[in-house]
Amino acid sequence: MTSDLLSAAPPAAPAPATVRPAPPDPDDRTPEARRATSAVRASDLLALAGAAVGSLALTTLLFVWIAPFDTLLGFAVVAYLLFLGLYAVLVSLDEPGALVRDKVAAVLWQSLAALLLGALLLVVGYTLWRGRSALVHLNFLTEDMSGTGPLQPLSEGGVLHAVVGTLEQIALALVITVPLGLGCAVFLNEVPGRYARFVRTVVEAMTALPSIVAGLFVYATVILALGFDKSGAAASLALGVMMLPIVIRAADVVLRLVPGSLREASYALGASQWRTVWTVVLPTSRSGLTTAVILGTARGIGETSPVLLTSGATADLNLNALSGPQVSLPLATFQLVSSPQPQLIARGFGAAALLMALVLLLFVAARVIGGRAPGELTRGQRHRRVLASRRDAARMAARAPGAAGAPGAAADAPPPG
Repeated sequence: MTSDLLSAAPPAAPAPATVRPAPPDPDDRTPEARRATSAVRASDLLALAGAAVGSLALTTLLFVWIAPFDTLLGFAVVAYLLFLGLYAVLVSLDEPGALVRDKVAAVLWQSLAALLLGALLLVVGYTLWRGRSALVHLNFLTEDMSGTGPLQPLSEGGVLHAVVGTLEQIALALVITVPLGLGCAVFLNEVPGRYARFVRTVVEAMTALPSIVAGLFVYATVILALGFDKSGAAASLALGVMMLPIVIRAADVVLRLVPGSLREASYALGASQWRTVWTVVLPTSRSGLTTAVILGTARGIGETSPVLLTSGATADLNLNALSGPQVSLPLATFQLVSSPQPQLIARGFGAAALLMALVLLLFVAARVIGGRAPGELTRGQRHRRVLASRRDAARMAARAPGAAGAPGAAADAPPPG
């Protein structure tokens, strides 16, 4: 019975054989179609264009025919809000809700970034345009305003005294704030405790200190109480009070990002805490510390009221920052633009353009100095490392057994004859 059932069962189907695809024909010249990998599609561009045209049309209809609105700012705000709404409606016709929210958020943030970039370009372009008549004259960079009156042409006088004052005051302020700021940041990270928390709280509170308060503090303590004259050094102290909390706070955040495993590895190799900080922590966070110094410099280089209270105002070139009044570029810009004379106003905008160029130059220099990656060596350091490696290789080869002049080489040599 069992044999009959087995004989009656249908045979098992053979396993499908693997079919090898045919090789491509070498004579086939059909071009290969490329796949589109871009996230931007034609429908997205059409939705943007349709939303822009529709928002402008609806806003124009609202402001011209329906409501008695006539402000340009209101027109722009209403048009932008209608643009976002229409774009969301057009995208929702083809996409699900999650993708609609994602596209609307992307358009929102990109438009805000474009707005900020446009505002920056407008400020820079307006300053350069208003100061173009003064910047084209070479004397604007090589002369001061000591012998120049308000009605004299732009071919006479310049802002050399303000450029020198700004450079000296910022240099003195950096000499004060960089060691103190970085040292305080290292203390807050390497020596935790109640006192460190108290110092961090005070630093965070000082970041919002008004500049006029810093100027009044230095004016009351250094000039009135101690009897020092108004000078560029006093202005540097006031700028240092403004820059110090910025440098400490930014450097503190950067040092917190250094992995703890690097410190533990240094301690495991027998290095002290000071050696670990100097050779591991600070080189690892060099780029971030440079950014902290840049932020502090940006805070102090554009201040006007502390310089006015502590250094005074002058139209002469004063190279000695330790005595006598000294003006800076922000203070000179304020004084020149406040004048009703067109020549002085043009000089003021030219001084503002020089200030922007000076800030850009300082930022580039700071990036070149501190922009290397952790552990990356300069060309000089690499050259010294190569020379040291060659000296070590030669010394080790001289000490190797069998080398000429090495200890034991004479004993191992075969006897003469």
